[in-house]
Amino acid sequence: MKTRRSSQIAGLAGLLLAAAAGGFSCQKVDAPAPLKIVTSASGAEMVLIPAGWFEMGSARGKADEAPAHKVWVDAFLMDRTEVTQEQYGKLFPANPSHFKDPRRPMEQISWAKAAVYCNARSKGEGLEPCYDEDSGACNFAASGYRLPTEAEWEYAARAGSVADYGFGNGAHELKDYAWFEENSGKTTHLVGQKKANAWGLFDMHGNVAEWCNDVYAEDYYARSPEKNPRGPADGKRYVLRGGAWNSSAEACRAAYRVGENPGFQDACFARDAIGFRCVRRAPAGME
Repeated sequence: MKTRRSSQIAGLAGLLLAAAAGGFSCQKVDAPAPLKIVTSASGAEMVLIPAGWFEMGSARGKADEAPAHKVWVDAFLMDRTEVTQEQYGKLFPANPSHFKDPRRPMEQISWAKAAVYCNARSKGEGLEPCYDEDSGACNFAASGYRLPTEAEWEYAARAGSVADYGFGNGAHELKDYAWFEENSGKTTHLVGQKKANAWGLFDMHGNVAEWCNDVYAEDYYARSPEKNPRGPADGKRYVLRGGAWNSSAEACRAAYRVGENPGFQDACFARDAIGFRCVRRAPAGME
């Protein structure tokens, strides 16, 4: 039986058709070491993000970033960069991106297309796909690729920092780590050109906003579980994180949240500013 959530998103196939139609301390804590960087069977570099606790949200940001709360995240692997047009093209030849270049991030990607890519990448590597392509439900126990949970995304973006950004509170430093409205020239850029964060991840701030697996709810943090939160069961919008080439410095903060229509109908966020990166659960023995 399909859940209310699955009926709202009308399955991945339905979204694809629709898309086609239309106050913490400013000090940083030390990142755990050593970090492990692995190369997937399809050639993507991934970082092993260690399990741990962190403070999610912000007491100084928007209302939907509160309350700040302690969260535990299990270990997982995350792409070092946003999925590029070259990587996407190995599985799907059609490239809907506005700013075309093999090494630029994929954009104009609906939540459904991102999930279908995750499944195709999983199958290509002999892994168990995470997504049911009829309902959109995610099997977190599967070995394959999926979109990060909102908690996983923020944990990875902070990389041990308790500040506004992964590198600290100084927005004047953002240009060294991100492409955003002040330095992007109104376009995306090749991935991995700015400084990586302390955990070896590029473009966690800026370039393109990244889909998370979670349904968005403004008040979710008030009822979020302490360990491995996965978002509300129901809702019409999904979470975007990280800001993009056309975002303000404020919108690139690690705690900043946006809820967006998964298929772009009545989108409030520019389509060519939306992309994604993949994660998968840490294989046994790698945690």
